[in-house]
Amino acid sequence: MNFAPKLGTTRSETALFLIAALVSIYAISQFLRNSIGVIASDLARELNLSATQTGLLSSAFFFSFAAVQIPIGILIDRYGPKRTMLATAVLTVAGTALFALAPSASLLIAARVLMGLGCSTFFMAPLVIYARRFPPERFAGLTSLQMGLANTGTLAATAPLAASAAAFGWRASFLAVAALTVVIALVVVVVVPKDAVSGKPKETWGAAFRGVAAALKVPSFWPVFFMHLCTYGCFASVIGLWGGPWLSDVHGAELATRGNVLLLGAMAQIGGMLMWGAMDRFWGSYKTPVLIGSTATIVLLAILTVTPLAQPWTTLWFPLFGLCVAYTPILASHGKSLFPSTLTGRGITLMNIGTMGGAFLSQSVTGMLIDSMGRSAQGGYRPEGYSLVFGSLALALLLSLLFYVRAIDPHPSRYATKS
Repeated sequence: MNFAPKLGTTRSETALFLIAALVSIYAISQFLRNSIGVIASDLARELNLSATQTGLLSSAFFFSFAAVQIPIGILIDRYGPKRTMLATAVLTVAGTALFALAPSASLLIAARVLMGLGCSTFFMAPLVIYARRFPPERFAGLTSLQMGLANTGTLAATAPLAASAAAFGWRASFLAVAALTVVIALVVVVVVPKDAVSGKPKETWGAAFRGVAAALKVPSFWPVFFMHLCTYGCFASVIGLWGGPWLSDVHGAELATRGNVLLLGAMAQIGGMLMWGAMDRFWGSYKTPVLIGSTATIVLLAILTVTPLAQPWTTLWFPLFGLCVAYTPILASHGKSLFPSTLTGRGITLMNIGTMGGAFLSQSVTGMLIDSMGRSAQGGYRPEGYSLVFGSLALALLLSLLFYVRAIDPHPSRYATKS
């Protein structure tokens, strides 16, 4: 693949270093957002956390991340992606260090809020850099690289984090991540070119928010938005939070086993994103593959709602779940297709708010559901609480799917067929 940038003076080798730096900083975001699941049982035991506190602890990252997406987009346009990304990286380092040192649940939650604020630029800012530095025909491929390669952070939050926590403790592990973030930020300082100065007048805040209001009125915005709200919430709640405690409380799985099983689910999700990414061209539709993937996800969640499964079957369930719920690239493409070019940036930002806001809602609400069933005699969360979690996720996704069926499907192949 030719990554020669359009600015002319940068060599292809330098461009590859640029891509590597931007992928690496987004991988930090992927690690932090998914890092609670494998150590949740240990956190709850060490700090005497309720399920509600554990859910809020994990979901606080997604809440702060989603809450600042629109202002972040405007800041990137006003001050440049590199400056904005480096400014928020300081918050990421501070939040990760605070998390490693926090003695209480309240400080842990505050640390997660800082992490979410810090990571809020690590995807959008690189995309803007790609758009400004590379030819337009390279953008889709670079976006795929950014999303796919950065999922190594998701993988690192499973078995590798479990191994590190067992060997050095979870606090030392997060201090190491804070130090690594500093190193990556310094690489970004050196490798990423200075923000270009635009000759265009800056859009006023009022005009920016009027554009957001216009994006909300685009036909089929809400059906697609609610699918974003529920889809990633399922993945974040199962792989990123409750999958590990469920394996521990229901099946007695040790830390290493939990990490390995969640690793299978995360790896399957990465492979699934690549598989689903081509399905819209195969079907000539955005909606069809989303309907197939979401229906399969609902069935898998329904299975765990009615039966805990024997332990060997759980090892198979997690990769199947990761594979089926990975239709998010198609859903993102569907969302982007709804907006005219003048609203594309704000439209994508709103869909991203749905994605991250949905993760916050699902993780916080499911924590309350688990607490409503109390604890078992052994001190863990009761199996009935987990059944409520899986059932509520399945029901929410089903309701959003019924709403999504009404969405228009502006796939390019449909217009090609008509012409």
